[in-house]
Amino acid sequence: MRIAVLGGDGFVGWPTSLHLSNLGHEVHIVDNLSRRWIDTELGVQSLTPMDSIQERCRIWHQETGNRIQFHLLNLATEYDRLKGWLLDVKPDAVIHFAEQRAAPYSMKTDRHKVYTVNNNVNATHNLLAALVETGIDAHLIHLGTMGVYGYSSVGAPIPEGYLDVEIDTPTGKKGQQILYPTKPGSVYHMTKSLDQILFQFYAQNDGLRITDLHQGIVWGTHTDQTRRHEQLINRFDYDGDYGTVLNRFLIQAAIGYPLTVHGTGGQTRAFIHVQDSVRCVELALGDAPKAGERVKIFNQMTETHRVRDLAELVAKLTGAKVANLPNPRKEAPENDLIVNNEQFLSLGLKPITLAEGLLAEVVDVAKKYAHRIDRSRVPAVSAWTKDIARVVEHDPEGKRLRSVS
Repeated sequence: MRIAVLGGDGFVGWPTSLHLSNLGHEVHIVDNLSRRWIDTELGVQSLTPMDSIQERCRIWHQETGNRIQFHLLNLATEYDRLKGWLLDVKPDAVIHFAEQRAAPYSMKTDRHKVYTVNNNVNATHNLLAALVETGIDAHLIHLGTMGVYGYSSVGAPIPEGYLDVEIDTPTGKKGQQILYPTKPGSVYHMTKSLDQILFQFYAQNDGLRITDLHQGIVWGTHTDQTRRHEQLINRFDYDGDYGTVLNRFLIQAAIGYPLTVHGTGGQTRAFIHVQDSVRCVELALGDAPKAGERVKIFNQMTETHRVRDLAELVAKLTGAKVANLPNPRKEAPENDLIVNNEQFLSLGLKPITLAEGLLAEVVDVAKKYAHRIDRSRVPAVSAWTKDIARVVEHDPEGKRLRSVS
């Protein structure tokens, strides 16, 4: 199968590209390398040293004999080039990771909000319009987020995309299925909610075959493919904007930094290991909807945990201390989260759970590259509102000079 991986230089896109290439597919990475430019903007690099995308692809060919082709293209701003590229390559499937993925980054300033909306929504819509215009019948798989559902405690399992409802009519109640109502908690999550509406329209109007993966928080470092050579290593973010919560706890523990639990730590989140994430994409590829069918939606997660429970687990494993800090996000201090994920399990997914060995593996990676960590970039300081910004803690270690007068 000829597969385009849009955003294939990213945290999930790169290991997905390797995984699919290893299965024998012809893989094309399309990326504008914006994530690398954001590293430069923020002044923080991946914990793991990353070569250029061209060098990574060269090493993969050297190690396996399989080629991954890279194409520099901005989906959000280069519509005509996108159409031309699709006509040239004619992919059988398109994996869409090409969106700014961090909620905190999307809330930093008004500029970051505007950029996130322009980049994410335009990239998605340009892709959909181009598929229709070119007539290419590719299966589109999109990496969404569990965050479109919000984090309220309704007490019932969140279904996979669709909700059964009853509507009062003059002749009595009638049943209907609707998209599960979204309740995005950031501008980033809002763009993923808008994606859902775009997918629904183009599936019903133009018969596009679309799968939307509502993914949990990804943790872990290695996949079977990234272990094959040091230069194939995945990127690993530890900073307050892009680092995911469990990976950040493990990094903090490795360098003797307090585990930063924001608010009560009662926020419940969905999680998935990076190896399971790439496996889910493989399973989704083999279960494509037919033209004219509604968007197929999977909840791509394997377990849920409260943030404070994760901190206690990591503290027990490593001896790290826990620091409770003001929460920079505008969210409920406590929530439950019950999620249905039967579709991937029925397709054969055998979930990787929070085993101590894998947690220790992340700590070992952190210790190996600890010299690359800028401790000043560890705190999460991007605030959801100006009022919250006034109480955000910028110095969890208490190292800055303080007045004694």
